Amino acid sequence: MAVVCPVGHAADGVPDFAHVVVIVFENKEESQVIGSRAAPTFTALARRYVRLTRYYGITHPSLPNYVALVSGGTQGIHDDCTTCIVAARNLADSLEASGRSWKTYAEGLPRPGFTGAFAGRYAKKHVPFLYFRDVVASPARRGRVVPLTQLQRDLHAGALPDFALVVPDLCHSMHDCSVRTGDRWLARTIPPLLTLPNTVVFVTFDEGTVQNHVPALALGTAVRPATRVTARTGHYSLLRTIEDAWSLPLLGRSANARPITGIWRSSP
Repeated sequence: MAVVCPVGHAADGVPDFAHVVVIVFENKEESQVIGSRAAPTFTALARRYVRLTRYYGITHPSLPNYVALVSGGTQGIHDDCTTCIVAARNLADSLEASGRSWKTYAEGLPRPGFTGAFAGRYAKKHVPFLYFRDVVASPARRGRVVPLTQLQRDLHAGALPDFALVVPDLCHSMHDCSVRTGDRWLARTIPPLLTLPNTVVFVTFDEGTVQNHVPALALGTAVRPATRVTARTGHYSLLRTIEDAWSLPLLGRSANARPITGIWRSSP
């Protein structure tokens, strides 16, 4: 039977994770995935680990949600622009200032640091760090946006960064292909991440189709098994959780969001 956490209180604390991994899928309501015959992997993980039952996207379309997830606001972006750029502070800034490492692993990215809008099934609009001026202006920082194929090499070498954003391509994210296709991709991708010590893997969706009520899971060795969070959460809550875990400055609207608490194996 699942343990139910109706509300997480900030006083409960968020542990100092060894790694945070965030995997973002596309454009599905929770009811289209969790419990669906087409998504046995998602459903099994929801039962085994933590399901965030009231997790909501912020807006439509995709890009503003991704930007909000890593900066605490949509930064005035209202569409899936490919040449727009913003000067706001972002999670990469906070991580680097604290001495922590980060990468984005983007499926189909032609080469590290590529800033083009599309390449096959790769889409820049799902890689938010490439929209921040201080990242794009730095070759070294752009070089932290790498093809997904690098993930397995980094795991094998023990070189996974403190924070990793994992972006499936337009098919595997369920944007252009079926729920079943995305579920099978997750089944292939997730296993080595679930055994990393003191690691949380958040799996969520950028936005829904009607109510913006999207599937969201917290997986890995850092979470208590078979737990449900019934409090309302979302992208700002996820960002706030990362910030609290590592004592980072609160970006934008994450300052008014509750961190995700009550689900961790250990707390400060």
